[in-house]
Formats: sequence, structure tokens, C-alpha cells
Amino acid sequence: MVRIAAHPMLDPSLEGGMLWAPLIIVILKVLVVFVVGLVATMLMVWFERKVIAGMQNRIGPNKAGPFGLLQTLADGIKLFFKEDLLPRRSDRFVFALAPFLSFVPAFLSFAIIPLGGDFRDGNDGIVTWFGVQTRIQLADPHIGVLFALAISSIAVYGIMLAGWSSGSKYPLLGSVRASAQMVSYEAALGLSLACVILASGTLSTSGIVAAQATLTDWNVIATGVVPFVIFLIAATAELNRPPFDLVEAEQELVGGFNTEYSSIRFALFYLAEFMNTVTMSAMIVTLFFGGPQPVSFRGVTLDIPFVPNALEGTVWLLAKVLVFLYIYVWFRATLPRLRYDQLMDLGWKVLIPGSLAWFMLLAAQRLARNEGWNVFVTTAAAVMALGVCYVLLQAAFTVSNDTREREGVQF
Repeated sequence: MVRIAAHPMLDPSLEGGMLWAPLIIVILKVLVVFVVGLVATMLMVWFERKVIAGMQNRIGPNKAGPFGLLQTLADGIKLFFKEDLLPRRSDRFVFALAPFLSFVPAFLSFAIIPLGGDFRDGNDGIVTWFGVQTRIQLADPHIGVLFALAISSIAVYGIMLAGWSSGSKYPLLGSVRASAQMVSYEAALGLSLACVILASGTLSTSGIVAAQATLTDWNVIATGVVPFVIFLIAATAELNRPPFDLVEAEQELVGGFNTEYSSIRFALFYLAEFMNTVTMSAMIVTLFFGGPQPVSFRGVTLDIPFVPNALEGTVWLLAKVLVFLYIYVWFRATLPRLRYDQLMDLGWKVLIPGSLAWFMLLAAQRLARNEGWNVFVTTAAAVMALGVCYVLLQAAFTVSNDTREREGVQF
């Protein structure tokens, strides 16, 4: 039986009621999350263009500001002053609402990520600001992981409504394809996340970070690497990043769901894509790599000298997130785009069965430990049962393919 750890309060600063000091802290957190999100998105655009330029032996942005850092800001200012087009056959209200349905969820997901804090010696990420104990995250609900899943699911509405409200067939086709892609990979994402919940015993993001005190406790190791790989692939598909950027396949659908958008509305979709990349990278680090926790192995902790523990957590988080941002840029620069049938086959025939099988295997091992059974025998029996399921699944695929070839093309 899996026990979910109790979570005493959403934030220690709220224990005594909403006084002036806690209220100021909450307002500061909102401002910090908003500013950090925008600045991180701007730097991510610059970082991606610069890294890809280096991989392709080009210079990249280097005119606006030092090292081209202000190029993204210049592009954003340009979009502000471009003409805002409104298609004649569009649904005006939904057409204007859709970009915000893609942009806002990115910030809401970022709100539950621990951005720092002292997690050593059972401190649970608690720091003291203005004489008040709090956490360096905007919100820490009991169901933080489920909140992240719910918010990520809302983003599909922005894409779907953008294509539908444009009054054009090409954006509609792009939005339908995007919806199918995101729904297909949502199940694999959730099942790999269930392995993390099983290992950590809590749905709180700060609780998950606190459970990863040492290197061997990191969920990437505790869950056996496979859930991390599935989560990374599914998250890449959810973000519509290469090689899963079928949503905006220019050669097939002109420009995808946002073909009819221009000016600041197009900029919101653009910002949402890069903001989601930063948010998902931070989420991967939080779930699988200890978040703000420093690297610690066998009692030896890599400590940054002359840096307080609370601030050191933020430094570790930034370093880990930067690694995954580079990996996402690396994917874009090297991997070719998949065909749509390959995209669907990978999601439904590989990732979903694989994540479900691995979750059942971890659950069997956890049950064996709780009941005092032989873990080796239980694991062997579970592997044999999963092997039989795999054979049956492959047989079902073979029968389905034979039937399709015998019946021929239906349309």
C-alpha cells in the first residue's frame, strides 16, 4: 500500500492568517514568478538561436545588445507595432481569447515549481523572509503534480480554438492534428508521473524535492530511468518541439494553427512555446533530478562555497534546468521531423504500454516490500506476466495490420 505523505500547510507564512508581511511576500512571489518567466523566455529564445548557430557554424544574433542579448526584445517590440489582422470569417471573441489560453497555463505551471530553498537536514525548503518562514515558490498545493497535469491539458484548448476560430481550413487541420498529438502523449506523461508519485509518496512538488536528498534518491534512479525517458519524450511531444513539431509543419499546413495570427497575438503563441519549454525543463528537474537539492552521494555534498544554502538551491536549479534547455535545443538542431503515423505509433504502441508496464513492475516491487514477500521472485513473476502481455499486444498489432492490408484502402 502506498502512503501519501501528509503536507501540513500550503505555505508556513499563512499559518497565522493573512497579515501584512505574508501578503507582501505573496505579492513579491507573484512579481518574481512573472518577471522570471518573461526574462527566462527571452533568454531562452536567444540561447536557442545562439546554440543552433554554433552547431551550424554561424554567428547568430550579435547586433542588438552585448552578444545579441537584446535581439529577442527588439523582435518583440517589432511585433507590437505590426498590423493586427483579423480574418473576415473568424470568431472575433474566440480568436482573441485563444492566445491567452496558451500563454497563461505556462505561468500557472511555473508557479508550483520550487525555485530554491534549503532542503538539507529536513528543512523542507523553508527560508525566512522579513522574519516570516516561507518557501521559494508561489504555491505548494497538496496536489501540485495533478495541478501541473491539469494546467498542461488546458493548453490544448488554446491551440484547438485558435485553429477553429480562424475561419480557415489549414489552421483547422493544424489544430485538429495538434489536439490528437497532445491527447495521445498525455496518457504516457501521466503514467510516467505516477511512477514518481509511487517512489516519493507525495503529490506536492516540494515534498517530491525533499524526498530526493541524495543522488541515489533522485527519482531518475529510484524509478529505474525508464519513466524519465518516457516523460522526456512525451513532454517534448506535448511542447510541440522537434522532432514532434507536426503542429506547424510548414510544408503541409502553410504555418499550422496560428497561420492567421499576426502582431502581438502571434507573439503570445511564440512566447508560450518557449515559456513551456523552460517550465517543462524545470518540472523535469523537480520530478527526477532533485530540483534545488545539491548533488550528494554517500555523505559527501557538493557545496558551493560562500553561498547560503537557500540561495545555493536556486543556483543548482538553474544549472540543472540549463542542461535540459540545451538538450531541447540539441533535439531541434539534429533530429528530423517524424511522420504523423510514426508519431501516433510511438505514443499509442510504445510509450503508453511501456509506461504502464513499468508502473505495474514498480508497484509489484513496492507491494512485495510492504508484505514481506521475496522481491526477486515477485519481480521475476511480474516480468513474466508483462512478457506475456507484450506477446499478446504484438499479436493484436499483427492481426490488425493483416486485416487492414486485406481490406485495402478505405478512403
